[in-house]
Amino acid sequence: MKFIKHDKNVLKKSLSMALPSMLEMFFVCLAGLIDSLMVSSLGSDAVAAVGLTNQPKFLGMSVFMALNVSVSALVARRFGEKRRDDANAVFTTAFFFMLVMCAIISFVMVYFADFIIKFCGSTPETHADAVLYFKIIMAGLIFTTVQMCINSAQRGCGNTKITMRTNITANIVNMVFNYLLIGGKFGFPALGIRGAAIATVLGYVVSCVMSVVSIFGKKVYVSIPYIIKNKILPKIKTFISIIKLGYSVFLEQLLIRIGFMLTAIMAANQGMDSMAAHQVVMNILSLSFAFGDGLQTASVALIGRSLGEKNPDKAWEYGNACQFIGGIISVVLVVVYLFGGRSVLGLFFREKHIVDIGVSILYIAIVTVLFQVRQIIYMGCLRGAGDTFYTAMASMISVTVIRTVVSYMGGYIFGLGIVGIWLGILADQVFRLIFSYIRYKKGKWINIKI
Repeated sequence: MKFIKHDKNVLKKSLSMALPSMLEMFFVCLAGLIDSLMVSSLGSDAVAAVGLTNQPKFLGMSVFMALNVSVSALVARRFGEKRRDDANAVFTTAFFFMLVMCAIISFVMVYFADFIIKFCGSTPETHADAVLYFKIIMAGLIFTTVQMCINSAQRGCGNTKITMRTNITANIVNMVFNYLLIGGKFGFPALGIRGAAIATVLGYVVSCVMSVVSIFGKKVYVSIPYIIKNKILPKIKTFISIIKLGYSVFLEQLLIRIGFMLTAIMAANQGMDSMAAHQVVMNILSLSFAFGDGLQTASVALIGRSLGEKNPDKAWEYGNACQFIGGIISVVLVVVYLFGGRSVLGLFFREKHIVDIGVSILYIAIVTVLFQVRQIIYMGCLRGAGDTFYTAMASMISVTVIRTVVSYMGGYIFGLGIVGIWLGILADQVFRLIFSYIRYKKGKWINIKI
């Protein structure tokens, strides 16, 4: 099939769609990095404690991440088909399902927090702080999930700016209250790790309120006034469509998070210093993920819309344009990490040996970036077309099997410690790129009906 490569208008449209999402995710990840920097004032054990909560938190959010992919893809497709009632029915159905699942998951995570954190490899120095932080974060899960559901619907119909505004504002709130509550400034109590968790939840609350307000406009495609006026209720048929598209993504997210958790447990077993360095480098690497995720968001919306309009050639063009932009960004990030990595690590740790550990794994992270950004975009193209079963299988094989096996062999059998574990992270990104590239180039995704 012939299509125009890197057409200027297509590049401009792809970049205009992706830029708000890239900025949104960049500030989210930057806030996470600054969050870790502020927590580091409490010591490396506090950094390690917060790091222990990341994977179980994302494991608990797996169902919502799958739901968001379904909502974005289905709303984008209905938008392209000019079926506004059905697009709003997708949101309404998903929202009620989200509320029920959030109540269940939040309760389970808070109730079993002690066991979960212990399973994740906590030590006597990190356990109490990690449990406290985890309980507060998961108790505020409702604010995160409401915002995620609304924003995924907004992204599906091309409104990526609202999600950028909500997340940037939320993270500014988070950073401000981190400053006020961790060390106790301007009369606020010094709450330490508890203050960091409360600040994070306050950011979620603000973003939730902003997202809710955004769908009360009459001109918004997915709109509460429109839903009320047209009496659009949750539908069983729509729920089945969401599940059919999302079950494989959920399975993917679940097993991916298990794979990530196993990696985190292996990192924790290398000692508190290695775990602290690992956590900071993961935060640095997340900045590159932010750009890839922004382009993935654009590809899901643009490809879904193009296929809904029965224009597969345009879908190809958008997919290749996002890849071209992503390739340039990944090279720029490699240069930044290569020359600025040690300085960034020096902001977090006064101990030279921890900085040296961080630098040793940062070199692997630099290579990882070249594969990471590209695979994220290819996966987004496939998900936008509804090819979620393949992406699920590819991710499960790569993360749950390849990543875990290589990390174990490098960290334990070959005795490379935390460096060996990061070789598993690199292997995961390489294989995910190979799997997604092959599938994308075959082009079968353009014929999938959702």
